[in-house]
Amino acid sequence: MMDDKRTELTLRGLLIGAAITLVFTAANVYLGLKVGLTFASSIPAAVISMAVLRGFKSATIYENNIVQTVASAAGTLSSIIFVLPGLVMVGWWTGFPFWESFGVCAVGGILGVMYSVPLRRALVSESDLPYPEGVAAAEVLKVGMGSRTSGEPSADALEENRSGLLAVVWGTIASAGLAALIGTRLLAGTIGGYFRIGNAATGVGFSLSLALLGAGHLIGISVGLAILAGLVIAWGFATPIITALHPMAGSAADIANVIWGTKVRFIGAGTIGIAAIWTLGKLARPVVGGVLSAMAASRKRASGSGATLPRTERDIPIGIVGLISVVCLIPLAALLAAFLQGGVLAPFMLPLVLGAIVYIVIAGFLVAAACGYMAGLIGSSNSPVSGLAILAVIGAALLLLAVVKGVGIGAAPALIAYALLVTAVVLCIATISNDNLQDLKTGQLVDATPWRQQVALIVGVIMGALVIPPILDLLNHAYGFAGAPNLHVTAGTQPLPAPQATLISALAKGVIAGQIDWGLIGIGAAIGAGIIAIDEMLNRFTRFKLPPLAVGLGIYLPASTTAPVVLGAVLGWAYNRWVRGFDRAEMAQRLGVLMASGLIVGESLLGVVLAGVIVASGNATPLALVGDTFASYANILGPLAFVAAILGLYAWVGSLARRKEKEPA
Repeated sequence: MMDDKRTELTLRGLLIGAAITLVFTAANVYLGLKVGLTFASSIPAAVISMAVLRGFKSATIYENNIVQTVASAAGTLSSIIFVLPGLVMVGWWTGFPFWESFGVCAVGGILGVMYSVPLRRALVSESDLPYPEGVAAAEVLKVGMGSRTSGEPSADALEENRSGLLAVVWGTIASAGLAALIGTRLLAGTIGGYFRIGNAATGVGFSLSLALLGAGHLIGISVGLAILAGLVIAWGFATPIITALHPMAGSAADIANVIWGTKVRFIGAGTIGIAAIWTLGKLARPVVGGVLSAMAASRKRASGSGATLPRTERDIPIGIVGLISVVCLIPLAALLAAFLQGGVLAPFMLPLVLGAIVYIVIAGFLVAAACGYMAGLIGSSNSPVSGLAILAVIGAALLLLAVVKGVGIGAAPALIAYALLVTAVVLCIATISNDNLQDLKTGQLVDATPWRQQVALIVGVIMGALVIPPILDLLNHAYGFAGAPNLHVTAGTQPLPAPQATLISALAKGVIAGQIDWGLIGIGAAIGAGIIAIDEMLNRFTRFKLPPLAVGLGIYLPASTTAPVVLGAVLGWAYNRWVRGFDRAEMAQRLGVLMASGLIVGESLLGVVLAGVIVASGNATPLALVGDTFASYANILGPLAFVAAILGLYAWVGSLARRKEKEPA
């Protein structure tokens, strides 16, 4: 067919995407180890791609989509920092051996791409999940490449395209500008209030992030209110109750945050776990249907009628998916066996390797499905991958204990290290699925070809896997990780905290040593079961929903991260109600989506630039203009600037739609 020859999967696009992947991966690894957060790179990659490819007349929206698909691996594989540094922290590794680290990332990542093929049909084609970042990336691509579309667009379409481009650009400028001012410390980046009533302590933090607010606008009011319910459970009930039962000395903020981080967060993990299991149960039918549909499409291709398939339904054939998945198990088995060889667990090599492979295949698919669902629900950046990593490491540790029952306490360090390695592979599978489905949603919206995107993501996985080990090794020798016995510290530097890796390593030790608090996880599971029951009743008798996974997110993620998402969901709902009275209400709502997309773009791009400056300068706050003495003023100026930016942007976007409405036909 003629349109199959369009410019889409090109060597030029793959090379640009690979270059962006290298830069973004380096930035993500450093920031993740420093503050425990990574950024999704799809949107900033799309913006950079459009700037680079603008000079080529043959460039298309489809080629730009391939570039952002390749580069998205930077925001996904870098999540390996949530687990892999644990092997240094527990003293098993002194650095990051290249081939072992590369193998974990590459094999896990490619399996994640393969798993996303049947999941795409279940969670993208046949789902109404919002996919906020996927929608945002599609809107950015459409606006940025609008002038390249075929045919002569109408005057109305051109005017809306110009208005949409303005919405993205000014949303980007406002978001980047506010983030830069926060970086100078003239404005506070986070505000919060904490208090005590007797021994009970609680409060709430709020990040003045326009990117998080934009994500909230995109996820919608239903998910936003469910997250709010989780916040209320965590900070209105769990934290004050537990602090009252376990009195501690210190400020209200310190006590509340310690209890939330060491106890309440495990309740959230239990809620996420039971909600994920329930969600997987509900997804079983569409996932099976997706597999059957993929097989039917493969048969159609084999019979020579593959051209009749809609473009957006052309995945990598399911037979090839199965073959690649099986082939990946060979280097995986070799990697696991080499890890055990010569150690105290060598006599158990066969059952340990077989057990780990079965666990990775099954748990990897289940976690990939749960992660993909959560990415569709709330976005890749906000999806609590580390929460599912907690469940994965617990499962891996329990499995290993069952396999080597009675091996003796001397094998505990080796078991802990092996559990972390197995969890790292599962995490790679999950994170790639977490982001790939977001990319495939973008592709669906811009009429891209899924199999080409899936090939592009494999390229991104390989590029990310090549760069992650040397970056981790460099950072380990330059800074070291807090708590590691073989700590390397360059003079004048502080070790990197790597918060998730610290927590997951502690969990592996706790399970294998029999010291984990199952009660907290059980409480979370009970809360999750109650939320599931409420959601089912709401679905049956009303038009409202209370997504259980979103409630779990509200408990598990920091309040400073989720509170602005809730505010963005409410503001997006209010804005959409306001513009319903416009003659061109749909256009006004699209402009709101584009402005929210710009908010995500601006802060993400600045984060990339700032990460490079931090790495180059060795200064954690390179933009700072003032010191701690200015904090009292910054705490006032920050919220004022945040509110002014929000009100100004929404009023301005509404005025764009009103101005368009008043123009003569």
